[in-house]
Amino acid sequence: MTERNKEDWVNYAEALAFVGNSLLAPMNQTGTVGLEPEFWAGFPDFNDGDVAKALEALEGYAKDAQAYAEGGQDPVQRASVEYTKLFVGPPRPAAAPWETMHRGEGATVGFGEPTFAMQRLLREAGLEVSNENNQYADHIGIELLYASVLCTRIAESPAEAAADEGAEAAAAPDTLAAFVNEHPLGWIDRLIVAVDETARGGYIAGLLQLAKALLQTLA
Repeated sequence: MTERNKEDWVNYAEALAFVGNSLLAPMNQTGTVGLEPEFWAGFPDFNDGDVAKALEALEGYAKDAQAYAEGGQDPVQRASVEYTKLFVGPPRPAAAPWETMHRGEGATVGFGEPTFAMQRLLREAGLEVSNENNQYADHIGIELLYASVLCTRIAESPAEAAADEGAEAAAAPDTLAAFVNEHPLGWIDRLIVAVDETARGGYIAGLLQLAKALLQTLA
């Protein structure tokens, strides 16, 4: 397993939180920093080629967005409409953002065993899903936020603070890796395929590629 220090875990927590929140609501509700090329240029790549590649694509998207703005188009509205079409509808999401919908062939109801599993994990961690959109607990954004919380807790753990290399220090990263493999990494490829069918090269597609690359470094 890659050795990481407290700063690394803090950076992971912030990176996953940004992507998770960006996937939970359209850009007109979350802020426009994703349209700034400088933001992506300064985003940590964790010395990983796939993360760096995803960031390069998002930086390119942001540069194109600036060109749209100069041409009189509204890049925030463009990204928000894309989000709504993909994750909201009507009549239904083009790319359902819930794990349940990507775990079984022909799933049509977005509330299944993965939802219950995430509810249990959140409850055991002392967390509560509270958002105005009333999203199911197995939403990709919520799963990324849960991973972010685990990273924060690793960074704040006494074992990490003491740079303990023993079993206690390894336990929390192992728990994170197990979650990442069992949940978001287990279905994000299917979500990416669904998004690409409707909005290949868009902002959401870029965020999902970044999420996948980040998760793979933690698996």
